[in-house]
Amino acid sequence: MTTSSRRYHITTFGCQMNKADSERMAGILEDMGFEWSEDPNDANVILYNTCTIRDNAEQKVYSYLGRQAKRKHQQPDLTLVVAGCVAQQEGESLLRRVPELDLVMGPQHANRLQDLLQQVFDGNQVVATEPVHIIEDITKPRRDSKVTAWVNVIYGCNERCTYCVVPNVRGVEQSRTPEAIRAEMEEIGRQGYPEVTLLGQNIDAYGRDLPGITPEGRRQNTLTDLLYYVHDVAGIERIRFATSHPRYFTERLIRACAELPKVCEHFHIPFQSGDNKLLKRMSRGYTHEKYRRIIHTIREYMPDAAISADAIVGFPGETEAQFENTLKLVEYIGFDLINTAAYSPRPGTPAALWDEQLSDEVKSDRLQRLNHLVATRAAERSQRYLGRVEEVLVEEQNTKNQAQLMGRTRGNRLTFFEGDISELKGKLVKVKITDCRAFSLTGELVGAPQVLSV
Repeated sequence: MTTSSRRYHITTFGCQMNKADSERMAGILEDMGFEWSEDPNDANVILYNTCTIRDNAEQKVYSYLGRQAKRKHQQPDLTLVVAGCVAQQEGESLLRRVPELDLVMGPQHANRLQDLLQQVFDGNQVVATEPVHIIEDITKPRRDSKVTAWVNVIYGCNERCTYCVVPNVRGVEQSRTPEAIRAEMEEIGRQGYPEVTLLGQNIDAYGRDLPGITPEGRRQNTLTDLLYYVHDVAGIERIRFATSHPRYFTERLIRACAELPKVCEHFHIPFQSGDNKLLKRMSRGYTHEKYRRIIHTIREYMPDAAISADAIVGFPGETEAQFENTLKLVEYIGFDLINTAAYSPRPGTPAALWDEQLSDEVKSDRLQRLNHLVATRAAERSQRYLGRVEEVLVEEQNTKNQAQLMGRTRGNRLTFFEGDISELKGKLVKVKITDCRAFSLTGELVGAPQVLSV
């Protein structure tokens, strides 16, 4: 491959973890001398970082791959890579389906991209899906944003939810050390990023695989301990974390979030169903009563906290009454946002083999009804912002209205207002809210932007 032809393109599907993995792999490619190409057809290394949570994301990957596989017949020096969860799930069978592929690599191998590509350039077709101890993240990611940065704190998941393929494709939990996380955050602070999101598939499980017990017998290196440990990193003004699991969400963690001024008052805690029998069949390990208590405790400490969640409709065997229990939970709590999905059977999961699969018509009907309620309750909840002055971190220009900027409140509510992006990008500003919609706000700039300490 000549120097002039070293261009790469990455297409990312799926969750925040995948986006963070893509940024790290982009950093590796740039260290290798590759340049980013916006157009995949101008690139010589094309990498699809894939998601297998739902079937439609997986099918989209195959559609994209087919187009590039045809191109490879005209350009034999094109290198095709499938990374991420579909790669882990399908392994060598991907090569049988798309023989033009050069490299199939699971998410645990993201930091090994340079070594694996070198094997490809030496003439090999490579599959890397074996379980490994994840190499410490020493890469410098090519971050998509100049304002907010992802930091992985724990990889993998030890839960065994009956609908979920993640443990099969992302492996067992592996926590990074607090020292390595803090060092990465310090570098991010030096680079001028005001906001960091700590990431884990099940972030509340952070540290379970690390040594350390306090004299009182409490496990050290929990997520709570980590928040206290990294809170004073210079330059970082906001800290977020996701995704949480109700089974491990403690009052100690809630108290820490209330005490630590940099930690944003936004909690993403999936509930999946409002029915206890379904939660048991899902192997979620909690009841809807426990979930309600968690939200109640959060609101005792932080009455204004934003709560978002994930929910599944049409799980095998779900009755109309059980679905209505989900509606009751949504009505009762009043979420700021819920990512909703119709159940999609995934290979290798117990629920995919059960007989009581529901029809697409039933799933679609329930999804529409849930979405309507979510939007109604979110719009009601949004009204609390009207007339208030909110702290907003400016991220980008509004692509639909060039006069407007967009940013997020501490509660992660998307907010639009007029301003100059060249002056305000990456700044914390005060915005008086003049219009509230279900999932976003509009306002007017108030006063000068806050000067961030670096």
